[in-house]
Amino acid sequence: MNKYITTPIYYVNGEAHIGHAYTTFMADTMARYEKLKGYDTYFLTGTDEHGQKIEESAKNNNKPTQEFANEISASFKNLWDEFDIDYDKFIRTTDADHKVGVQKAFEVMHSNGDIYKDFYEGHYCVSCETFFPETQLIDGEFCPDCGRATSTVKEESYFFKLSKYEDALLKHYEENPDFILPRSRANEVINFVKGGLRDLSVTRTSFTWGVQLPESMNDKNHVMYVWLDALMNYITALGYGNDEENMKYWPASTQVVGKDILRFHAIYWPAFLMSLDLPLPEHIAAHGWWTRDGEKMSKSKGNVISPKEVSDAYGVENLRYFMLREVPFGQDGDFSQRAFVDRINSELSNDLGNLLNRIIGMSGKYSDFEIDSVDVEKYHSKELDAMNIALDNLDAFMQNMQTHRYLEELWKLFAIGNKAIEEHAPWVKMKEDRKDEALATVALVANILAKASIMLSPVMPKTTATISDALSFEIDNNSYKELILGKKLLKLFNIKKVPPLFPRIEEILMPEAPKAMPDDKPNDKMKEDMKVKEQAQDDNLIEIGQFFQTSLKVGTIVEAQEVKKSKKLLKLQVDLGEETNKQVVAGIKEFYSAESLVGTQVCVVANLKPAKLMGMVSEGMLLAAKDEDGLCLVRPEKPKKAGTTIG
Repeated sequence: MNKYITTPIYYVNGEAHIGHAYTTFMADTMARYEKLKGYDTYFLTGTDEHGQKIEESAKNNNKPTQEFANEISASFKNLWDEFDIDYDKFIRTTDADHKVGVQKAFEVMHSNGDIYKDFYEGHYCVSCETFFPETQLIDGEFCPDCGRATSTVKEESYFFKLSKYEDALLKHYEENPDFILPRSRANEVINFVKGGLRDLSVTRTSFTWGVQLPESMNDKNHVMYVWLDALMNYITALGYGNDEENMKYWPASTQVVGKDILRFHAIYWPAFLMSLDLPLPEHIAAHGWWTRDGEKMSKSKGNVISPKEVSDAYGVENLRYFMLREVPFGQDGDFSQRAFVDRINSELSNDLGNLLNRIIGMSGKYSDFEIDSVDVEKYHSKELDAMNIALDNLDAFMQNMQTHRYLEELWKLFAIGNKAIEEHAPWVKMKEDRKDEALATVALVANILAKASIMLSPVMPKTTATISDALSFEIDNNSYKELILGKKLLKLFNIKKVPPLFPRIEEILMPEAPKAMPDDKPNDKMKEDMKVKEQAQDDNLIEIGQFFQTSLKVGTIVEAQEVKKSKKLLKLQVDLGEETNKQVVAGIKEFYSAESLVGTQVCVVANLKPAKLMGMVSEGMLLAAKDEDGLCLVRPEKPKKAGTTIG
């Protein structure tokens, strides 16, 4: 069976931003996932290079239009290559084969009676490359999509009979409820179509930068309107109108787009395909927009995020993970560097990277790096069952584009592994001469990492290749069938040492989004303050007064309970010698049971500003140390009176 995955083709009036990267990461992940499952998969991306807006942008940059398009298109292609996007074809609408295919499609539509010539008079937005009826304009003048002023245009045009396909489109939406993903976006499309479709102007005479009409039309005054030209890329890339060998991949299984172009892909595109008598895509999947620290990104604010800058600072695979994990597909997402760093340190460094380091360290100490799964089922059937349940849940999430749920479910495996190490304590069993049990726990975790790395590979291909190399197997369809579908375990192997996968990030590595407008000039005092702040950051030093602002006290845990629906949190009541106990919500559930903590003493940061975790107020923080052997709480050497000051 074939699978065909596409991104939209990106408009070359500016360089790639974080939204382009998200779309491409999503499509690349879907394509890699289908290849992993054994499907013959074709992945398309590229650039849209025609239209009045490109012509004007080139003019504003004092460059010939083709040269300008070449430069911007190359910047997209080079970035995707740098990001290891595994596309099969990078299409450009200035490609000769594409032009031939579009002309062929125009001829077919015309011969079917779906294209006719008339005059168009209406309001045109150059920025959106779209005509709007006056009833849709803001204040009778401004574009309803981008807010820019429209211009009144009257010119000869060829029209596509979009109105002819109104009923057929509504029927298709009804019979294929997953045609538009997420389903919540379908209503806006359906309501638009029910409101009545007007025939679509598909050519222009007021500019020349576009695909000429086919010679059979004998009309050189027209070039094709950008959406007819652009949307055809999905089939011209497969050879439509030329060598059609790759048309075997049509129809597309998933076409990923931004919500701003959903209407064109969910209405115009299927209508064009109906006119061409071609099957419709299985899914049109529309994602939301990205903001930065809660604000809409714009050049005027100076807060547009460059995906290359983020990648250079933090790594492209960390960026892929964050964007695919942070936001439910279809909803708008916010890019916060602090949230980004927290996910790297917590989920990637602590949960995944540290787990691999721990079994490398233990296997080196206990078995000269040899790992054997022979006793895993004997001692760890409970953990294997929990792991397999999580693995079986993954496919549904990916098929529905819910990568955040996919990764959330996948991370349950690392929680199972970390908890198994703490519960079964291999170091204790080695001292008790129960080596078989200790080595079985190490092998359990190795198998968890192997299976998790297979399923994580579409999101983080390079990272998981490092893990699989350490575990002496390859991630491919064979290992997927054997270890995931067949639920088999790793054969006897020697684990390799690898450097830490995700070194902790202790500081923000990119400039924060400016709070002032870019034109605001810093005064002398601001410059001096920035200089002092930068020097302090460089030295990573604090003053003694800063240290004594922190109140550290010995506390006695008098109550402890697990937080339901959390794999990490315990809710503790801590006696600090005050009138009332303090509630501390601590992420130590993987390392300590609630029962084991009652009556024990801990060291507490007692003057933290209260914060909410999962709806519960936390009034302090426990001091703890963590390395490759796990986490341990910092405790007083001898019992001390609750509330005793540390320092």
